[in-house]
Amino acid sequence: MTEPKRKTKKRLGKVEAVGVAHIKATFNNTVVTITDTRGHTVSWASAGRVGFKGSKKSTPYAAQSAASNCAKEAMDAGVRRVEIWVKGPGSGREAAIRSLSAAGLEITAIKDVTPIPHNGCRPPKRRRV
Repeated sequence: MTEPKRKTKKRLGKVEAVGVAHIKATFNNTVVTITDTRGHTVSWASAGRVGFKGSKKSTPYAAQSAASNCAKEAMDAGVRRVEIWVKGPGSGREAAIRSLSAAGLEITAIKDVTPIPHNGCRPPKRRRV
């Protein structure tokens, strides 16, 4: 018989004061992840994780709640200054940025990293109804 897997405890160690806040705002949800400069996740939150369901996840208020939860967690770990990378076309982009600022994080830069196709994939064939 194999031994049951042991649960690993979450690392609550201190991290460096500078980090990167990744905001992925889709049409259905908003995910905020705060990482250190090497890309290791310090904290994350999404509109769904905060408690919103269905179409309420895509609202700016849900993005604001997710961002403030994520910021509090990251500040407890020791993050003070963040560079913000925003990806996606969703409605929660600006709300999440404002919320990170209001939570007490110092914002050094805001960068849009939305992927743009340069005529890449072939589109699906037209609908016939």
